[in-house]
Amino acid sequence: MDRAEFAAAIDHTVLGPETTLEDALETVEEADEYGMNACIPPCYVEEAGEHRPEVTLATVVGFPHGQNSPETKRKEGVEAWRAGADELDVVCNRGRLLGDESERFHEELAEIVAAVPIPVKVILETSELTGEEIRQAADLAVEADAAMLKTSTGFGEGGARVEDVELLAEYLPVKASGGIGDYETAMAMLEAGAERIGASSGVTLIEGFPD
Repeated sequence: MDRAEFAAAIDHTVLGPETTLEDALETVEEADEYGMNACIPPCYVEEAGEHRPEVTLATVVGFPHGQNSPETKRKEGVEAWRAGADELDVVCNRGRLLGDESERFHEELAEIVAAVPIPVKVILETSELTGEEIRQAADLAVEADAAMLKTSTGFGEGGARVEDVELLAEYLPVKASGGIGDYETAMAMLEAGAERIGASSGVTLIEGFPD
């Protein structure tokens, strides 16, 4: 993997509750400069897309807990796509999963996937689940036709773990996110099977790439 390939695997991210439009625009500018993708709050998608249209732009749905109504999440996804999002990172409803409501868990994701013509990544918050629960959620996401599985929101108790990436990679392409702050950690995730890295420190990751 060369530097350009490494950069293209990074979703340079800004999703904090105090994120401003200026922050979002700066993030897509950095993504453009370094050859990364960007992941920003949905309220800034249209302006960010107009500012740097060549950047692959992801945004979030049901963030950060995933417990909005299914109809609300579906509408969020459609609105984000219409605003110019290229990809959606959808927080699953872990309460449905843990409450033995697997059919409702699946239906919600399937409805979002069916509502938009762009890739949907499903955020599982793997650090909060057992291995068996991760497998169950991954199976349901596959059945819902999701494009990718994502480890974490970055706002949970834990973040991406190598063992979770390895497990998820058995099901779908993986986006590892949460606590990835340096090149070495990012490479460990890629070597474990991740195809994308979500990180607010995208520039730092690329600048850590060996010459």
